[in-house]
Formats: sequence, C-alpha cells, structure tokens
Amino acid sequence: MEKRTEIKQVIEDPQIGSTYRVMGWVKAFRSNRFIALNDGTTLKTLQVVVDYEAFDEELLKRIQFHASIAVTGQLVASQGAGQAIELIAEGIEILGDNDPEAYPLKPARQTMEFLRQKAHLRMRTNTFMAVFRIRHTLAFAIHQYFHERGYCYMHTPIITGSDAEGAGEMFRVSTLSPQTPPLTDDGAVDWKEDFFGHQTNLTVSGQLQAECGALALGKVYTFGPTFRAENSHTSRHLAEFWMIEPEVAFFDLFDDMELAQDFMQTIMRYVLEQCPDELEFLDKRIQQLEKNMKKEERRPMGLLETLRFVVDNDFERITYTDAVELIKRSKPYKKKRFKYLIDWGNDLQAEHERWLVEKHFKKPVIVYDYPKDIKAFYMRMNDDGKTVAAMDVLFPGIGEVIGGSQREERRDVLIQRMKEMDVSEEELWWYLELRQFGGAPHAGFGLGFGRLVSFITGMGNIRDVIPFPRAAGSADF
Repeated sequence: MEKRTEIKQVIEDPQIGSTYRVMGWVKAFRSNRFIALNDGTTLKTLQVVVDYEAFDEELLKRIQFHASIAVTGQLVASQGAGQAIELIAEGIEILGDNDPEAYPLKPARQTMEFLRQKAHLRMRTNTFMAVFRIRHTLAFAIHQYFHERGYCYMHTPIITGSDAEGAGEMFRVSTLSPQTPPLTDDGAVDWKEDFFGHQTNLTVSGQLQAECGALALGKVYTFGPTFRAENSHTSRHLAEFWMIEPEVAFFDLFDDMELAQDFMQTIMRYVLEQCPDELEFLDKRIQQLEKNMKKEERRPMGLLETLRFVVDNDFERITYTDAVELIKRSKPYKKKRFKYLIDWGNDLQAEHERWLVEKHFKKPVIVYDYPKDIKAFYMRMNDDGKTVAAMDVLFPGIGEVIGGSQREERRDVLIQRMKEMDVSEEELWWYLELRQFGGAPHAGFGLGFGRLVSFITGMGNIRDVIPFPRAAGSADF
C-alpha cells in the first residue's frame, strides 16, 4: 500500500507526475468532480479531481461534507484557477461512518455561540483550525524564549493552601462529605479531618511558589493552569485558564519592564513568521465581520497591523500619576466621552488604557508605580509611601495584557503590608522565610495565555481561544 503523505507536504513540495496517497476530510465536493480535501496539517485544501464514470455511484454519494476519505492518485499541474496543483483520483476509500443529514456543522458560516455548543467539533472549522494552530505556535515560542535565555521551567502546585491574589474567589478542593462534613465543637467545618489536614483550593497563580525557585535558581518561569471561581459571564473571563509567570532574582521594576517588552515582541514576531496563512485568514475574517459595523465599533486597526504595531514600536513608559493627569487633561475626558471618571487612587479602566495607547502615544504603553491600595500585598513599597513598584503593559484594542511588579524583599515592610491587607502571616510563614534567609531583590510578571491568544488572533471572546472553555454554568465536554 502506498504510504500516506500529509497534504501540507504535497502543497509545499509538489512532485508533479508522482503518485500520492493522502487522507483527510472533505471540505467540499463540487459538481461531483472536485473534492477540497484537508487533513489538518495546513489551512489549505488539496483539490482532488474525480472522474465520475470511473467510480461506483454509491461510493460517490457517500462522499459528503466532512466525510473522512483516503485518495490515491497522480499529482498534476492544475488547469483551473485557484490552485497550482491537483490530484487525479485513481482510488478512493471512505475511512469511517458519515451521516451527512445529522452532522451539525454545515459549509455555511455559523455563529460562535452555536459552535461553543459543539466544542468537540468546532476545531474542524477554518477559524478554529487557525486559532488553535496559533495557540500551539505561541506555546512553543514561549518555552523556546525562556529556554534560550537560561530560565528553568517550574511546575508550581495546582492545589494550594494560599491565595496569591487575596481575592478569595477560589475553587475548594476537599474529600469531605458536602452533606455531613465533620464539625468542630463550635460547629465549624473541621478541616483537620480533610485530606490535606487544612483547607485547600485550586490555585489562582503560581507566582508565590515561583519566587522560591527564583531565589534559588535565579531565573524561572511557570506556564500552567490556574482557576478563579468568579461568577462572570463576560467575554474576558474563564474559570480555568493558563498563565505565564516569569520570576527573576536581582531584577528591579525596570528590568521587569525590559523583559516584558522583549518577551512580547519576540514571541509575536515568531508567530508572524510561522503562521502567515492563519493570520491572513483571521485578518480577512475580521474585515468581513466589520463591514456592516459602525466606525466606533470596529477595531482601531487591522489584525496584522495591530501585531506590527506591537513588534515595531518601543513601549512607552509612564508613571500612573502622570497617566492620570494626561487622561484628565485629554479632550475626550473634558468632553465627557469616557464612561468612567478617573482620580488618583482609582484603577485605570480599559477605555483610559486604550486612549493612552491608541490616541496619545500611538505605541504600546507601560504604566508603573501604582497606588498601593489597588495592588497586591507582595509588591515593593516605593519611598513615597503611597505607591508600589508595579507595572501594567497596555496594548491596543484590549488595554492591560501583563501585570507585574518588583516584589517586596524587606521582611518588616512585607509583614506590615500583610497586616494592612489582612493577609495571614501564619499561612504564608514560608513566604516570609524567603525574606529572612538570603532574601534578595526580585521581580516578575503574569500574563494570561488566553488573553494573549485572543489579542493575536483577534477573537472577541476568550472562550473561543481555548479548546474546551470552563466558565460559570459551563463545564461540558
């Protein structure tokens, strides 16, 4: 039997006159003569030409949309428009069952909402083939970036007894009976009887444990699943998502900013080089979707233009205090075009962040030195006593994509911050010991992988950039 050849190889290195055996799914069967065949190795399809008289009529009737087939034939130069080569079918075999009447996906465009209900099948569409190929390429680029620069990849715990963010919105992990848990004398749940001997949850971040690694190995990063029990139904939230979190010893906040810029530009440049077909397809998809939209509803720039905007520009750096003043002096603010007001001490809203990036500086922006009251306990206190050494990286169309900081390495200052923010010293005794024994300045950042994939693919809903989304009220598949 002729060995199977992947369609990508046939298209990229066509040997005219050679006989190939290809396998794939039927994307179209036009005029009972032309099959568009795809096997997932590329977005492109291979045209298979069928001589209707040469094959059994019952066999050809079974070749419907998305049937799985094997074709053996000779590769020739195409005489028609739209493709350079085509395969003249000499043998066709149907590989599996196919029920075209019941198959829920159709060749016509279908809504994202419908496809989310068919998550087990939606990766077969061109849109999701492009998205998940880019997601893979990004993941590879991230590991490659850190490996080439001497970082150690850490697997931080998925089950944890601490809340790194202090948000309290965590999924509990327990083996106790939900109906009849053991109780203490005062009627509270006796967590000492639980599997781990105390209350545990699914992690919201691997950062605190990554700090342990950085203060031993120098440079580490995590890239793993994190969880938040946030009852949100917005297009930007998932209950299960992946985070990238580098942590580096002897780094200050400005080193952290340099790392963030170089990291983002390097991995995005890699995707531009490796996924041109996928990005071009998604760019055209966005253009088609925006045809009938109002100007203010459209993206500030095309997808490819947006990626080049990030890759080709140095990131502007501005303090939070200066950013607030700029926003308050801006025309849209004075003319009340912003939905939200801003005063020193308030967090910036996405509309403020996007104005800084898209209208004022016209480049990506890093805002740093935020008020201490709107940031986490572990961020280093600045000398002014009002701000901490935190930074956010802002991109067009989305606003904040990276949040990072220099960590508080001074044990006494950290204890004071924990008291102010009601963070348990008892639970984080080990975190305090990092400062007590050989503590050193260090910094890092967190980047939500889903948000990054959304930005690079232009997908408007984060549920459409992860194969099987987990969100409030939804854990199917």
